[in-house]
Amino acid sequence: MTNGDHHPGRNTRRRTSGAVRAPGKGPVRSFLVNAWRVSLLFIFWNTVRVFVWVREHVHIPGRIASDGRELAVRLWVLAWLTFVWVLLWGTVSWANIIGGVVLALVISILLPLPRVPVEGRIHPLSILWLIVRLVVDFFVSSAQVAWAAIRPGYRPLGAVIRVRVAIKSDMVLTLAVDYLNLVPGTMVLEIDHRRRLIYVHVFDVRSDKKVRAFHRQIAFVERMFIKAFERDSEWHPSPYHGIDDDYHHVRAAERASIKAEQNL
Repeated sequence: MTNGDHHPGRNTRRRTSGAVRAPGKGPVRSFLVNAWRVSLLFIFWNTVRVFVWVREHVHIPGRIASDGRELAVRLWVLAWLTFVWVLLWGTVSWANIIGGVVLALVISILLPLPRVPVEGRIHPLSILWLIVRLVVDFFVSSAQVAWAAIRPGYRPLGAVIRVRVAIKSDMVLTLAVDYLNLVPGTMVLEIDHRRRLIYVHVFDVRSDKKVRAFHRQIAFVERMFIKAFERDSEWHPSPYHGIDDDYHHVRAAERASIKAEQNL
């Protein structure tokens, strides 16, 4: 048999043997991938254990925060001030980050803001839906205001409407007011914290349809902010609301004991 003869069996064995092991799929790489997965599970499990242990055994001093939620807000403020400091310098470096943390601590200690009570829990999906709806309302309201401005012979009739909302927390109420102020056509002029009333200037209320649309918008904002931040099943009143006793039902003795603990 000459060298030019064809051997189909031999070529088939060569092709088969060459396809047994794909490139980059060796036992070493498989071991490393499995080790990486196990390491992730190990790190996640121990992180959860540490978090649970800290929550059960570590006591937060009253001077720092009343509970874990308030501590999370304070840490968020420090992170935000650090982020702004890095943005001002325009360069992400360890020096700028450390300098921002130090400056944020100095500002928080030497120039403290009034204590912001933190109540309820955060629900990310509801917040995401709020953001989506805010973007939609922004563009729709902008188009409506622009059309009313250029519409021939049309004069919008503005008015101030008083609305009562069932939002309990001052912090959440402030966020809801910011939401309304960001939407063109509505501007909150005054807030009555004790009676939970807001006075909103509406761009155009010439028809009952527009008034009903405004009240539907307020009802949506109220419902979604309660759903996102202060559901009844997760609501824990803060003892630092001295002006909102009708909504928080915190006894004076309980407030006094917490203040005494804070001063220790």
